[in-house]
Amino acid sequence: MTCARTLYDKHIDSHTVCRLDDQGHVLLYIDRQVINEYTSPQAFSGLREAGRKVWRPGTALAVVDHVNPTAPKRIAAMPDPGGARQVSYLAENCHDFGIELLDILDKRQGIEHVIAPEQGFILPGMVIAAGDSHTTTYGALGAFGFGIGTSEIEHLLASQTLVYKRLKSLRVTVHGELATGLTSKDVIMALIGKIGAAGATGYAIEFRGSTIDALSVEARMTICNMAVEAGARGAFMAPDEKVFAYLKDKPRAPKGALWERALLEWRKLRSDDDAVFDREVELDASAHGHLGHQPRPGRADWRPGARPARRQRPDPAPGHVPRPELHGPGSRHAIERDRHQPRLYRLLHQRTDRRPARCRQRGAWQARGRTRTGHDRPGIYGGP
Repeated sequence: MTCARTLYDKHIDSHTVCRLDDQGHVLLYIDRQVINEYTSPQAFSGLREAGRKVWRPGTALAVVDHVNPTAPKRIAAMPDPGGARQVSYLAENCHDFGIELLDILDKRQGIEHVIAPEQGFILPGMVIAAGDSHTTTYGALGAFGFGIGTSEIEHLLASQTLVYKRLKSLRVTVHGELATGLTSKDVIMALIGKIGAAGATGYAIEFRGSTIDALSVEARMTICNMAVEAGARGAFMAPDEKVFAYLKDKPRAPKGALWERALLEWRKLRSDDDAVFDREVELDASAHGHLGHQPRPGRADWRPGARPARRQRPDPAPGHVPRPELHGPGSRHAIERDRHQPRLYRLLHQRTDRRPARCRQRGAWQARGRTRTGHDRPGIYGGP
């Protein structure tokens, strides 16, 4: 009799080449990888120095998405010399190693974790790795994605495998209907508010429940993308008919009889009913007017230089819209402009730092190691 398995177990088991030790390390086969200009240069340089080729260039897709400007009109020239060199070196590497590149002027170019699903490059059941922590986004399609470092990118390009340590499993069940104005981002922020910014460290999260089922594929991508902000190294959801409809007409999705065969396998991608998770968390999306109103043990430390690990829980947004007449002329105009969008107001106008503006600006100069006149001087981060 086979043991009940989680969806995470099924992904890892089906891609394990061999076990390496008794501590959970395995040699993991990676189906596809997404490459960007920011984290790949050293990996390609390592391949060149060792005289190695990319083992399976057809499994890689490269895209410029980290250093390019956000100006509405695209131009090939990068405003920053360092960024320009990264972009040109990526083009050189893709040409030399036979990897497809969506460069800055390609109409398909965009944020790597958006364009890969848009092109049908990510499919259910796959294991994906990329040099970006938000590779977890692909879990919304029933794939398992995780971020890796530059040396791992080199190993992956050369062998199509990675040394990988299995994670613990965390199931997050979200029930209830989201109130008007709330989105998938509120769901993941509520989870972070409940378990903390490091609460999922060492875990792969599986999201389920009626709230998740009701979300669009794009909204699910938001949740999986931001799961890394809770410390998770992986996050995903069982693929359903919404996912299949999303993928059906994508350029690289299977077609014809191959599509029908794929559907038969994809519909099996879910945790067994009696699978045991290492940890369980539940959220009620209908319990509060705003999911962010979660009890928390203490305030975060937002002082300049505070270690990120100390910033454990987000401040919940206030539950009311401020009255313009209680504010000065400058703030009153902004409040009047935004008051018909309460959630937008809370995001734009709530101040975490209550110091006067002049003090906050001085603190920012100190943090960067500069005086108000711009001269270098020792700051709280050290420096010359």
